[in-house]
Parts: sequence; C-alpha cells; structure tokens
Amino acid sequence: MAGHVFSSLAPAAFGARPAGKRLERVRRSPHFRDGAFRNPVPTRRGSPGALGKMMRAQRAASGLRRPAGAIPLVTASAADFAKAPVTGLRASWLGHATVFVEIDGVRVLFDPVWSTRCSPSAAFGPARLHAVPVRFADLPDPDVVVVSHDHYDHLDLATIVALARRERVLFVAPLGIGAHLERWGVAQDRITELDWHESAEVAGLTFTATPARHYCNRGARVLGTVLWASWVVAGPRHRVFHSGDSGYFPGFADIGREHGPFDLTMIQAGAYAEAWPEVHLHPEGAVQAHADLGGGLMLPVHWGTFDLAPHAWEEPAERSVAAARALGTGLVVPRPGALFEPALVDGAEVEPWWREVSAAPERWASTAPAERAAVEPVGIPAVSSGSAVPAG
Repeated sequence: MAGHVFSSLAPAAFGARPAGKRLERVRRSPHFRDGAFRNPVPTRRGSPGALGKMMRAQRAASGLRRPAGAIPLVTASAADFAKAPVTGLRASWLGHATVFVEIDGVRVLFDPVWSTRCSPSAAFGPARLHAVPVRFADLPDPDVVVVSHDHYDHLDLATIVALARRERVLFVAPLGIGAHLERWGVAQDRITELDWHESAEVAGLTFTATPARHYCNRGARVLGTVLWASWVVAGPRHRVFHSGDSGYFPGFADIGREHGPFDLTMIQAGAYAEAWPEVHLHPEGAVQAHADLGGGLMLPVHWGTFDLAPHAWEEPAERSVAAARALGTGLVVPRPGALFEPALVDGAEVEPWWREVSAAPERWASTAPAERAAVEPVGIPAVSSGSAVPAG
C-alpha cells in the first residue's frame, strides 16, 4: 500500500526551486532575510498546543465537514460569458479561491484549480466536494492568470499545464513562483513576477503584489525562497483585491489607504482553525480585513470546495453573513459558478442556499444569522519568535 501511494506522486507537482537570475532577484528582496522570505509581522504556522486543539476541533466537527447532498452549482454557458458585463465588472466564484473576473474588458483568473484533489497525487489528498462549475474546455481564455502562492489548493500542476497550452494567456505571480510555472511549460516571457509593493502593467491592467501573512511550500519543508502575496488589480474604471491566504494583520489597512477603495474584495474566510490562528483568516477577521481595505462588496472565498479544516463546511458562510451584518458590510455569497456584477448586487441581502445541503441545518434555522454568531475580536496574537515562518 505504501509503495502504491508513493508511486502515485507526480514528481513534477513539487515544482522547481528558484535558481540563477530568479534566485538572485529573490535574494535582493528587502523581504528576504537570513535565507528566507519574512512575514510582515511575527508569524507562526501553529499555536502552542496545536495538536490538542486540532483533535478537539475534529471531534466537535465530526459529521459536519461535508454537505449532506449535492452542492447547488450554476453552470454559465459560452453565451453567458460572451455577453459583456453591463457595468464593466463581473465575477464568478468557481469554488475555493478560484475566481474568474472580467474587469474593464480584461479577463483575469485567480488561483485556478481544476483538479479533483489539491495534492501532489491523484490517489490521495483532499478531494472536491463539488465539481468545478465550468468545464475547463468551456472556460473562455483568460487574458491573465494570477497566482497568490504555491500551496496545492491555489497552484495546481494540471491546470497550469492546460493554461500554458493557451498561448495568449499571461501569468502574474509573486517572486519565485515562476520557477514552478516554467517547469510546467509556461514560457519565461509570459511570466511577470513581483515582490510586495511592486506593480506591473499586464494586458492593460495594473497588477500590484501586496503583503499577506502566510507561507509557501510544496513539500515537507519550507524552503524560504518562494514568496506569497495578496493582489490588487486596477483597471481604468474598477479595482479588485484578492487576499490569497493570510492571517489578520495591520497591513490590510495600509493596502486600503494606498490602493483602495475596491469595488470587490475576494477574501479567504474558510479553512481556519484555532490551531493555526496566524496564517488563515476566520470569517470575522475576513470581514474586518474587508473593512480595513475600504472594500465595497466582499466575496468570501476559500470555503465549501475542499475539506481542509475542522469546521462545518458551511460555517464560513454563516459566520461571514453574521459578521458582515454586524459591521454593515456589503456581502455576496453566490452559488459556485454564478455570474454577478458587484454594482448590481444588494449586499445587504444574502440567500442562505448552503442550508439546503447542510449536514445539520438545525444549527442555523432557529435564529437569524446576525444573532447567532458574535463578532470575535480581531487581533494579532503575541509571539516571541521571529517573523519567519518556521520550517515544517
């Protein structure tokens, strides 16, 4: 059995290490110190007593981490995509952190993952709870693909290989990620790599890599030479923000002051746990980050597609709705695949479609969302270690 598991690993899925001029550029970054990229504030991958916290959380969420039925999807047709958005900005959440955004006539695809598993293997690892709403063959060619970091649920070998075959597609990524992309068939002249606070014009839009509080690795060890980022994308009329993965930190307000306001923010609000509070946002922190950013409408992402954390699969949606109501934040929680234009969305009204397939709908049915979940305080846990993410 062990031999079968290891033989199923795709060596190419581990990507490649930055080398040559790419590595020289990594080492020149002001955010690269003592052999590794550093987080904007002191950060640890896990908290004290992480194992015990995880075991308790696993027991509490037993039986709740998968939907009780098929997650309702919306499948957009080629004709749907062919119609230009009335307002110039349209988005479709395709599950997890994958979002297809049409902004001022340019198509941008964030963190594309079409594989069944977010894993280096087709035989094991977290499998999808729902299909991708749009078949890859039916996906309109994006002009630009944006990668936030190199974890398997954000950077997928098979999807990148398929996108690389679409010759007009360009790629934008943080420093070091280009090594993975080149190994998988993306020509170097199609890749733009940026350090935090760097901007580049690509396909008529301005892409800016902004800080995030996370880490990178595609193996058992954090190498330190690959950067993670959140992203600001600005066109002539609209601008959007994608968080990638991040814990809460004051930098969201800095990003908002420098680059906001935003018509749409796409913020990680799922796959959180008490055991790792510094590298993933919980829903209340995600809504606070949106407020810090000066966001107009918030789309919670990174939930409902893969079972990656010990919470009920629909809990991020419920808690995001409650937190947004408490702060007066505009929120959209569409069925995966639905096309929406932020300017046409009533962000105060959210249909709780996820309750249709909740494993325990009685958890949410008795009271209104705003009454059920108190907004947790959002702060930066004190740490005594340095700001590098330690090796795993």
